[in-house]
Amino acid sequence: MEQTALNLVAIAVFAMTLSALLSPVLNISPFIPAATTFTILGLATVDSFSWGGKGLTLFLDLFTSAEERQRIIHHEAGHLLAAYCLGIPVTGYTLTAWETFKQGEKAGVGGVQFDFSLLSDDEKISKNPLIIERTFTVLMAGIAAEKMIYEKEEGGDEDKQNLREIMRILDIPSHLYPQKESWALLQAKNLLIRHQTTYEELVKLMEKRASVEDCQQLIQNTLIGSAKV
Repeated sequence: MEQTALNLVAIAVFAMTLSALLSPVLNISPFIPAATTFTILGLATVDSFSWGGKGLTLFLDLFTSAEERQRIIHHEAGHLLAAYCLGIPVTGYTLTAWETFKQGEKAGVGGVQFDFSLLSDDEKISKNPLIIERTFTVLMAGIAAEKMIYEKEEGGDEDKQNLREIMRILDIPSHLYPQKESWALLQAKNLLIRHQTTYEELVKLMEKRASVEDCQQLIQNTLIGSAKV
């Protein structure tokens, strides 16, 4: 079961226990909180097994705060900027669970969609082994962006999982995972610091839900402009 579903189950159990304790004081039938709780648990279970947790994610998205939405935008802007600078193709991005659902992507609060097909091309990798390191840097760029703006990250667990899955597929020894992850995070942080003005402009543009093409054009224009200074 997804973590969000487990959290909801825990809240439902707590609410049922609290309601049972308070029902005599408030003169509420104990069957009401019990029925409500079991309904919530049933829906969460069905959603988890039938919809992969999408329904719950969409529901919780309605209560996402403005601060959290800003954090998501800053996170995804880090991915997009790093991908452009390092030559990793981007096919799209979403910033809310509803946008993700409408685009037919897997459940989540948002994300940048990359084209990692180059990683399956042994010939291109042999000619340019930096493709692997650049991919790692792009995956860690969202976390690096959060650390740069907020001094700590709240998102990024899925990025780390994807990074480790790619390392597993590439037969990188597991004892090297932490080292590779730390190196990629440092590279991403340095990239974002070098291009912080471009990054800030990109965040503003992504807030308006600009297309990938417009975002890439902005990056290109600002990078060229800064190079002329």
